Amino acid sequence: MTADLVADQAGAVLGVLDRALPPGVLLGAYLYGSAVVGGLKPDSDLDILAVVDRRLSDTERGAILASLLPISGRQTRPVEWRPVELTVVVAGEVRPWRYPPRFELQYGEWLRADALAGQLETPPSSPDVAILLTMVRQASRPLAGPPADQLLDPVPQGDVAHAIHDEVDPLLADLETDTRNVLLTLARMWSTVATGEVRSKDAAAAWAEASLPVEYGRVLARARTGYLGEDAGEWEPVMALVRRVADAMVDRIRALPPPDASG
Repeated sequence: MTADLVADQAGAVLGVLDRALPPGVLLGAYLYGSAVVGGLKPDSDLDILAVVDRRLSDTERGAILASLLPISGRQTRPVEWRPVELTVVVAGEVRPWRYPPRFELQYGEWLRADALAGQLETPPSSPDVAILLTMVRQASRPLAGPPADQLLDPVPQGDVAHAIHDEVDPLLADLETDTRNVLLTLARMWSTVATGEVRSKDAAAAWAEASLPVEYGRVLARARTGYLGEDAGEWEPVMALVRRVADAMVDRIRALPPPDASG
């Protein structure tokens, strides 16, 4: 995906927000993730965070989703456009920062069926927002509004660690159906808790490989090369080994207890 196509699709997402929200409600929008750090991989999403000044109405939510669905995913035009992961947060709920955070709206292709059925729900809290905001502050490109560090408070490392601990079990539930992504995300979680740096998935996997037994490292290497576009083969025949690798990373994450959350 060329820089022009990234700009075009990011601009299309910004246009969705501009049309759905009254002037002044959107305070900032930020492109982050692989599009900014490490480069987009074959299966990378286009990650965008939007910050608004108040809660969204049901009408505004519906308008955003209805306009977002046609421009997210491989079925869209142009065919090179990416799946979009859009997260919307309310400024007053993340600044001043407190834990656990929540998002106002989140869409990704894994939620398409729910969105089409009108069943997209906003949870009362979402620990993952702590990780997303850290990534945005660490490296992002403003699509609208000021630089991210002028609009978003820093997330204490203890709260990032708490978020990772809170997200481990829900992530493991998808190990058999989304094997590569779960392995890479666990590697990034472990790397982040251990070092305080949020790495790209492939960089985190390379970091984790060096700290695991050779046999386990090969499994992560396979996940990493698949993420980079090479054929990694089927996971089902080696699922027993995959579970051991996942359990090993979870054990290392849990061996690094998070400091007290900020409350």
